[in-house]
Amino acid sequence: MQNIFSLTGKTILITGASSGIGKAVAQQCAAVGANCIITARNEERLKQTLDSLEGNNHLMVIADLSNNDAIENLVASLPKLNGIVSCAGIVETKVLKFADESDLERLFQTNAFSSIRLIRSLVQGKKLEKEASIVMISSISGVRCGYLGGSIYGATKGALEGFTKAIALELAPRKIRVNTITPGMVESNLLNNSEISEEQLEIDKSRYPMKRYGKPEEVGYAAIYLLSDATKWMTGSSLLIDGGYTLN
Repeated sequence: MQNIFSLTGKTILITGASSGIGKAVAQQCAAVGANCIITARNEERLKQTLDSLEGNNHLMVIADLSNNDAIENLVASLPKLNGIVSCAGIVETKVLKFADESDLERLFQTNAFSSIRLIRSLVQGKKLEKEASIVMISSISGVRCGYLGGSIYGATKGALEGFTKAIALELAPRKIRVNTITPGMVESNLLNNSEISEEQLEIDKSRYPMKRYGKPEEVGYAAIYLLSDATKWMTGSSLLIDGGYTLN
């Protein structure tokens, strides 16, 4: 019997693959047979991701997606794609009163504009196969809820959600589907140098009905679902994976 969730023979581009969710997505895609093309800015960490992937038909491309020329060079080097998972992004807490122009530009450039420009370039360059799947990593912040200091970050994720709805309509005639994954707090998003104490983290985790944060690989499983043939009739949707947080 055919495994409807298999990605065997599919070529998948994963951005932000040097760590966290992006790395986990690449590992899970490779485990179910995908040929992965991984990209990020940090060569050393990206090489570690490449070495961790099952199989041999994988490639890595160093690219800073905040740079338009880097996006164009990346796209020019790519073969035809069956899917893309856009994971590149940063999490920053910045109270609006103290945010300056550089904060806005940095967050929007990394979290929204880079993904939008990449998808535009892939479409213009005819790099997406018919029935390809585009997956954007969004967030419950700015889409389902907010938090103090999260106005700019949430706005970037809201922008991705709005983009997804419209581009799903534009690409539907080619059977290309576009969806987002909307996670709650995932362990990889926690800064190593965070000043938040372990006690504070445990209190925050208690707000989740499942009493824990998500794991990067769990977002990877959701990405496999959206990349696979199981979701050929699913587009313009947002897949919520938040441990029940937004039920509160």
